[in-house]
Amino acid sequence: MPGGGPSPAETTLPLALKWPAPPTRPHRSPPPGPPGWRRVPRTSDYAPPNPAGSAPAQPPRPQPTFTPTPARPPGAAGPPGPPPGGPGGPGGGPRGPAGPAAGARHAGTPAPAATQRSSLIRSSAGMAVGTLVSRGTGFLRTLVLVYAVGIGALGNAYNNANTLPNTVYYLMLGGIFTSVVVPLLVRAARRDPDRGEAYAQRIFTLGALALLAVTVLATLLAGPLVHLYAPSINGPPGSHLAAEHNLMVVWAYWFIPQIFFYGMSSLIGAILNTRGRFAAPMWAPVVNNLVVIAVGALYFVTVGTNKEPWTISPAGVQLLGIGTTLGVIAQTVALYPSLRAAGFRWRPTLGFRPGEVSEMGRMAGWMSVYVITQWAGNLVVQILANSASAGVNGYSAYSIAWQLFQLPYAIVGISVITALLPRMSEHASARRYSLVRDDFSIGVRLASVIVVPAAIYLGVLGGPIAEVLFSYGSTSAVHARYVGEVFGLFSLGLVPYMLTQLQLRVFYSFQDSRTAAFVGFLIMVFGIAAALTAESMLPAAQVVAGLAVAYGLANLVGTIAGWALLLRRVGSLDGWAIARSLTRMHLATVPGVVFALAVMAGAAHVVHDPSPAYGLVVTVVGGGGAIALYALCSRSLRVAEFGFLMKTMAARFGGRGGQH
Repeated sequence: MPGGGPSPAETTLPLALKWPAPPTRPHRSPPPGPPGWRRVPRTSDYAPPNPAGSAPAQPPRPQPTFTPTPARPPGAAGPPGPPPGGPGGPGGGPRGPAGPAAGARHAGTPAPAATQRSSLIRSSAGMAVGTLVSRGTGFLRTLVLVYAVGIGALGNAYNNANTLPNTVYYLMLGGIFTSVVVPLLVRAARRDPDRGEAYAQRIFTLGALALLAVTVLATLLAGPLVHLYAPSINGPPGSHLAAEHNLMVVWAYWFIPQIFFYGMSSLIGAILNTRGRFAAPMWAPVVNNLVVIAVGALYFVTVGTNKEPWTISPAGVQLLGIGTTLGVIAQTVALYPSLRAAGFRWRPTLGFRPGEVSEMGRMAGWMSVYVITQWAGNLVVQILANSASAGVNGYSAYSIAWQLFQLPYAIVGISVITALLPRMSEHASARRYSLVRDDFSIGVRLASVIVVPAAIYLGVLGGPIAEVLFSYGSTSAVHARYVGEVFGLFSLGLVPYMLTQLQLRVFYSFQDSRTAAFVGFLIMVFGIAAALTAESMLPAAQVVAGLAVAYGLANLVGTIAGWALLLRRVGSLDGWAIARSLTRMHLATVPGVVFALAVMAGAAHVVHDPSPAYGLVVTVVGGGGAIALYALCSRSLRVAEFGFLMKTMAARFGGRGGQH
C-alpha cells in the first residue's frame, strides 16, 4: 500500500485477540467499549427483528452514558473454557438475536490478583505507548527523507522502489498472515496437548520458506516490477527518464529483500501475541525508524541535498539502499530477545498433519480475494500518479500525503479496534447481536470525537502544515504546499475510511471474510473508476490531488455498502445515535474552520505565502484556535464522547490513573 501501512504488530494484534481464551468459570461479561469504559445499563434494548416465537422486542431506550473505570487490556481472559453464557454458565447457552438486554451481566468471579492486574495494565500501556512512539518516529523518518531526497525525480525513484517490498509483503503476504496464521496458532494452542508448540514450529518453518521463495522471485523480477509500477518513467539511454528508471531498478534490488524481514517480523509478532507478549512488536518498528533517520541524516551531511538521479553519487545510492534495508533487518532482530523470553526456540520442521494445509487454504481463500483487490487498486493509482506529471507532482507527493493521512487513524482507530474486536468476536459467536451493535456504535463514536475535527481541520490547514514541515533541504515551499494540499484532500475522507475499517472488523468478528472481500472488491472497482476519471479530466499537475479525492469517495462507497450488509446481519447499528453524535461533532468544527480561514487570509498579508513562516503562523494560531473552539463548542453542544474524553484525560494525567 502507498507509503507502507500498519506495522505487522498493529495488523496481527487485533486478530490475536479475536479468539480470546474464555475463562473456565462464569464471569462478568466485559463491557462493550475500549479499556477504561463501563457502560451504564440501559433501561431497555434495541433488538433486531424478532424471529417467530422469540421474545418480543422491548421498548426503545435512551442513549447510553459512560463512566470511566479501571483500565484492563483487551483479551485479558483466563484459561481455556466455555464462552460466557455457554454451557455451564448462567445463560445456559448462546442466545439468539433476542438475547439478553445490553446491560445484562453474568455472575462474576473474584477480581484478579493485584500483581496480575498491574502486569496487564503495564502491558496495555506498553502497547499504547509503543504504537504512539512508532508513529511519531515514523513521522520524523518521513521528514528526514523529504529533506534529503525531496519530492522530485530523486524522491520518486526512492519512494517507488521502496513501495515494492511494502506492497508485495502487506498485500500478498501480510493479509494472509494476519488473517490465517494468528487464529491457527490460537486454535492449536487450545487443541493440542503441547499447547500448539509443534504446530507453531511447523507454521514458522512454512512461513519462512514461503517468504524466502517470494523474496528471491521478486528480487529476480526487480526490473519488470519497476516497469509494471512506473511504465511512464523510462526513456532513451542518456535521458533523465532513463537515469531515473535505472536508479529505481538499483534501489529495487536493495529494497525487495525487505519482504523476508517484514514477514519474519510478522511471524514473530504472531507467536508473541498468542503467548501474551504484545508490547515488543509495537516497539520494534521504532528501531527501524531510528536507523533510517540516522541514515537520512548521514546522507545529507555527506552527500548533500538537491540531488537528481543523474547527479547523485554511487556512495549516496548505496547509503540509502543499504541503510533503508538495514532498518527493516534491525526491526526483525530486535524481536528475537522477546521471542526467546517467551520460550520459543525455532526448530525447522514441516510434517503437517492431514487436513492442516487444507485448513489454511480454506481460511486464506476469501482473504486472498480482498488482498488481490487492494493490490490491483494500488497498482492503478501508482501507475497514474507516476504518469501524471514528470517531477514534483508525482508519486512522491501521493505517497507522503498518504503517510500523513494514516497518522490520525492509526493513533485513534487502531487503538479502538484493538479494544473492541475481542468483545465483538465473543458476542458474535454467542449471537448477542445487540451487544455487537453496541460495540460498533461505541467504537465509531469514540474514534470520531478525534477523527472528525482532524479530518476537517487538516483538510483546511493541510497546505500550511506541510509548508512548515517540508520547506527545507531538497523541497521548496511551493512543492511542500502541494503535498499539503493532497494531504488535506486525503484527510477529508478520514471518517468514511475509519467507518469502513470498523465495519470490516465487525465482519471479521463473525468470521465472515467473504463479505469483507466483496466490500473490498466494490471499493477497488469504484476507486479505479474514480482515479481514471480524475486522470482524464484534470490537468496533469492536479491529477495526484484528484487521486486523493477518488480514494475518499471509494471509501465512502465502501461505507455505504458495508452499512447495508451489516444491517442485514445484526438488524440495527444504532444509526440514530451515531448520526446524532457525528452531526454534533461536525457542527462543533464550524467556528474553528471560520477562524482558521480568517487567520490564513490575514497571515498572507503579513508574511510571504507560501513559506515556512506563513505555515508556522497559520498552524500555531489558526490550528490552535480551531482546536480550542472545537473544545468549547463540543461542551456547548453536549457531545458526550468529548466530555468523557476530557474526564478520562484529566483522571490519567491528574495522578488518579494509576489507582487501579
